Amino acid sequence: MTAPAQVEIREVAPRDGLQIEAPIPAEAKLQLIDALVATGVGRIEVTSFVSPRAVPALADAETIAAQLHRWPGVVFSALVAGVGGVRRALTAGMTRLEYVVSASDGHSVANVGRTSEESVALIAPIADLVHAAGGELEVIIAIAFDCPFDGPTPPERVAAIAARAIASGADSLSIADTVGTATPRRTGAVIDLVRAAAPGIDLGLHLHNTRGQSSANAWSGYLHGIRRFDSSVGGFGGCPFAPAASGNLATEELVYLFEDSGIATGIDLEATLDAARLLSRLLGKPADSNLLRAGGRLAPSSAAGR
Repeated sequence: MTAPAQVEIREVAPRDGLQIEAPIPAEAKLQLIDALVATGVGRIEVTSFVSPRAVPALADAETIAAQLHRWPGVVFSALVAGVGGVRRALTAGMTRLEYVVSASDGHSVANVGRTSEESVALIAPIADLVHAAGGELEVIIAIAFDCPFDGPTPPERVAAIAARAIASGADSLSIADTVGTATPRRTGAVIDLVRAAAPGIDLGLHLHNTRGQSSANAWSGYLHGIRRFDSSVGGFGGCPFAPAASGNLATEELVYLFEDSGIATGIDLEATLDAARLLSRLLGKPADSNLLRAGGRLAPSSAAGR
């Protein structure tokens, strides 16, 4: 491991955690955001400015954005899928945006109705709009490992998109295991290729736990130099436009992994568990989180008699 022994976690439950669920009231979302802020997390992806018909759970993006002044110490961001969403977000006062580019045509067409190449071509005009508003643009490369429609994603394709994104004005990048098929070896290999294609860029990792590999992949990412991770309390979330793409890396499990390994996150584990329980109640369904079910490390006295 390399110094510094610390990582940054971006909480994505208000966006990725809710986008496949039935809509909940805006006030419930604000209650969730308040609980997330109480964990100490410094960055929250709070909504997405996409078609309300396609993602009805996030149709209230402007309403949520208008209330973010309640938490001045947190960096809020939003996801966009095209120029129209960028304009909506900027009008709503959100200038830290994430634009998703699928590395496969099959997922890109299902997700946004255009090819991967057409999405890549939009990076430059989107970056121009964001920068003109004084904002920052992150490009998230989705389907970076496998596509449910097209099969395995060539790592070279991910690296090529990364290079073009930076050349087109992206300020940072993230690699997304959208359908949760990555393993630690492949995670590290893709990271290395992207770093070679876009040296020195701020690079993050967005992991899904669909096949139970997200914590292992996060550790692999750390060993390969990643210091910025996305996660969702309770492990809620997934992609509505990819079959069997449910389950994010649970924030509480990521915090537990790093903190118990001597790597600071700045996030309070018990408060994170409280936020996961709240989201479970708001959605009326159990969380898919081993740590939430089992709790943190037992005190020595609790293990007596074993």
